[in-house]
Amino acid sequence: MITTPYDPPPSSRSPSPSIGEKHSGKGVNRGVPAVLNCNRIKRRRFLKHSVAALGAGLAGCLGWTFWIEPFWVEIVERPLPLRNLPDHWVGKTVVQISDLHVCNLLDLDFMRRSLASIAELDPELVVITGDFMTCERDEWIDTTARVMESLRPGRAGILAVPGNHDYGAAWDRPEVAECLGQRLGDLGIRLLRNQVVNVNDLQIIGLDDLWSGCLDAAKVWPRVDPNRASLVLCHNPDAADLPIWSGYQGWILAGHTHGGQCKPPFLPPPLLPVRNRRYTSGAFDLYDGRWLYINRALGYLRQVRFNVRPEITRFILVRDATPAKPSRRPLG
Repeated sequence: MITTPYDPPPSSRSPSPSIGEKHSGKGVNRGVPAVLNCNRIKRRRFLKHSVAALGAGLAGCLGWTFWIEPFWVEIVERPLPLRNLPDHWVGKTVVQISDLHVCNLLDLDFMRRSLASIAELDPELVVITGDFMTCERDEWIDTTARVMESLRPGRAGILAVPGNHDYGAAWDRPEVAECLGQRLGDLGIRLLRNQVVNVNDLQIIGLDDLWSGCLDAAKVWPRVDPNRASLVLCHNPDAADLPIWSGYQGWILAGHTHGGQCKPPFLPPPLLPVRNRRYTSGAFDLYDGRWLYINRALGYLRQVRFNVRPEITRFILVRDATPAKPSRRPLG
């Protein structure tokens, strides 16, 4: 047999594949159909793209949770029916804010802008339901006062109650709340601690904080005129379940829960600082002539929110013509 310099010797030549045998070349497994190798490559690409998409989605979700939603304030507008409401209050607005939590973890510029924006809601009265600050050091009282300078009063003023964080780091220092009340008073913000005030024939009942141990409703009810329109401010909604209400019928405005700050869709928030897990946010019928409204908070303890936007509530006062219900609560 004649060979050329370019032909391999006969012994080194690969035998020609027989019929039905797949050719084995570089990158192709002997005996594996090419379509299977193609499917494997497609699966690898799919997994690679899926992991990339999952990472991008997770990064977007975290960015939303930490940097967008904590500052995306929602203005919630709803009617507030009150019995015996005077004519001059019908149609007027009461704006509620709660849980500002001024501290080193809060974006103070965000809070100043949010407080300044309340003037655009044209409130007759502004009410604040506690936790002005997260007080780990007394100097936050001064910072809180400077931040609150951005809030313009309603035509009938600003009324507030303290929250547990306004009593110091362990919620057990009444002198901290006293000092805060004095500083707020210099700004025209009256801090009510188991007190009743008459605002143009509208009674505002301010209860002290539950967790501080300073709530004393027995001091309040003898001063309340049951024939006048009334509205209760109370930081912790768990107080609504205590036998302290002495037959009161009407609305209680509260805060404290922050709405849980993070809430999975269609599920309750996993973390709530209340015993009654029903009390998340929004309005609740207490079935004895009392209604409870829980504000989702304007500030935060940690800069994280998901499906629970910060809230400013604008109530429009209307007259409630429904008859009072028989009281089923023991006297406080």
